[in-house]
Amino acid sequence: MTQTIVPRVRTLVLLFLAVTGALLAGAAPASAHAALTGSDPGRGAVVDTAPTRVSLTFSEQVAVGEDAVRVLDPKGKRVDKGDPANPSGTTYTVGLLSGLPDGTYTVAYQVVSADSHPVAGAFTFSIGAPSETSVSVSAQGSDDGVVGWLYGLGRYVSYAGFTVMAGGAAFVLACWGPGSGVRAVQRLVVSGWLALTASTLGLLLLRGSYTTSGTAGDVFDLELLGDVLQTKTGAALVSRLLLLAAAALFIAVLFGAHAGPSAVTAQDDTASRHNDAGQNDAGETHAGETDEKRDLTFGLAIGGTVVAAGLAASWAMSEHASQGLQPGVAMPVDVLHLLAVAAWLGGLTALLVALLRAPAETPVGRDAVRRFSRLAFGCVVTLVVTGIYQSWRQLGSWSAFTDTRYGQLLLVKIGLVVVLVGIASVSRRWTARLAEAPADTVPATETSAGETEARAGVATAGQAGTAEDARSGDAKAGDARAAEGKAGDERACGAGSARAAQLARQRVAMEAARQRRLRDADPHRSGLRRSVLAEAGIAVVLLAVTTVLTQTEPGRTEQEARAAGSSSSSASAATGQGTGAVTLNMPFDTGGTNGEGVVTVDLEPARVGDNDMHVYVEGPDGLPVDIPEVKVAFTLSVKDIGPLPVVPDRITTGHWSASGVQLPMTGDWKVEVTVRTSDVDQVTVSKNAQIG
Repeated sequence: MTQTIVPRVRTLVLLFLAVTGALLAGAAPASAHAALTGSDPGRGAVVDTAPTRVSLTFSEQVAVGEDAVRVLDPKGKRVDKGDPANPSGTTYTVGLLSGLPDGTYTVAYQVVSADSHPVAGAFTFSIGAPSETSVSVSAQGSDDGVVGWLYGLGRYVSYAGFTVMAGGAAFVLACWGPGSGVRAVQRLVVSGWLALTASTLGLLLLRGSYTTSGTAGDVFDLELLGDVLQTKTGAALVSRLLLLAAAALFIAVLFGAHAGPSAVTAQDDTASRHNDAGQNDAGETHAGETDEKRDLTFGLAIGGTVVAAGLAASWAMSEHASQGLQPGVAMPVDVLHLLAVAAWLGGLTALLVALLRAPAETPVGRDAVRRFSRLAFGCVVTLVVTGIYQSWRQLGSWSAFTDTRYGQLLLVKIGLVVVLVGIASVSRRWTARLAEAPADTVPATETSAGETEARAGVATAGQAGTAEDARSGDAKAGDARAAEGKAGDERACGAGSARAAQLARQRVAMEAARQRRLRDADPHRSGLRRSVLAEAGIAVVLLAVTTVLTQTEPGRTEQEARAAGSSSSSASAATGQGTGAVTLNMPFDTGGTNGEGVVTVDLEPARVGDNDMHVYVEGPDGLPVDIPEVKVAFTLSVKDIGPLPVVPDRITTGHWSASGVQLPMTGDWKVEVTVRTSDVDQVTVSKNAQIG
């Protein structure tokens, strides 16, 4: 039996390593979950005058650091000043030095999306006319190197550890109570806990470098670690570690007090109670122990569910589910999805271990297999329902299945689930046959072999005993001294005890061998082992694909970024400006004291209908300034429409805003801004913008 198990386990491990390496190696470049949807100046745009700042608009909110946005002149010298700011929504700006000469400038950015993944990129714009530049900025992110690979591996190990730990414990509590006393099952669940704990600590240490420099030397940077602890992802990882402490207590009780005596001891104890004169008292005690065991099982089930749900929430609160559409619904659905995955795949792993490694005196029974079959079916139904919702939320359209990497991986995952369910149906048939099979009997040849071994063992022990007795007798007869006679008696007594112990060990070994042969000779149980082994192999691949999905940009976001890129190209050709939010920079000079500066109008989405408008006023030094009044008017001369006046509301120093700005038609609109810096000093500046 051992010779058969080892190649199977070795094959499964090799499959696990090969698939994990291949999938994680191909996943790194596509780990960004936020996309750049617009910029001002736009990608490749040529502007007449030097802008006072660069604005970047993303598909979702991002976290920015001190050097998150860098602007380099044609010679590679930085021309940005100050830290990036977030004036509104998903738009982030960085100021530029004044008096920039003509030429091509490079904008490089590296931020962290709201669902914890780093986003990096670069583009260029030109002032006056394009020029040669010596700048070479790679768009490679901090997640593309060794640190990124290790972080991806840590994600996989954490998912696998949670699945094995939670699913193995669920299998014991819900399907196979005696499994809590089986050493192989205990090692499996404890290994899951250790893997999840170690990977969580590793992710916490890697997180700082993963989202910034991407260098291995920064892994143990305490300052970066402190910054990580202030983020949502850092809080989620710390929460996971705290919950793992509770999980350790749960595992200790499950395999300690809940396990109780071994199956063999229990059987021997039951037999002795039946033969005991005080059988009634023993039966009452046994009933009391059963009630206590049932209460403990119920308490462990409730506590274990709470801890497992908390661990699953540590992923839901920091990744895909926490951002995008309906996060209040998506996060509980994600928790339920993770719990179903753990109960199914983790329980499947525990069943495989039980079928292959459970001792002969405590085999996994038919009832346990049937209970797990029902549990797995419920998990599959849950996964289908939650998976449909998650797919709709992350894709948004049927075309995203084939047009985006996320959709393609999701198709692979769906295919693997279908295959897994097909193999599971085979396992269910083996389970039904196992339940319908008559009581197990030992084949005649095996019984005869066992009896032969028993007789041989007893005969050998008897012969050894006779020889020993003869030697002892001769020693006593030939020795006249009392001390030597006493020593001979002690040797004889010791030899008798050794023979008895040897005989007992032989009987136990023969009984275990008989039970093992009986178990392995059952064709239904052997068929079930093979099908469960195949399920476990598919589950390894499925878990790897799921891990890659968590690191891949959702299809909905990818398609939105493409659409924004197309719009950006069209708008840049028409107006020389970026899109997403049309941004107009207009220098002004009212002629009075402190009357110079730049007024910027951001209009989003710059289409027919309702628009949001933000107005920013800065002084010559690029700092926000407060002025008494700002007014805006829109005019479409070719259609004789306007001016349409808009009076924005003051938000803060140098910032005004208005919502619901109605623009009734597409066209080249003239945007006029009146700036008043004192009671008598004011000026009106204008610029055209393409709407629609």
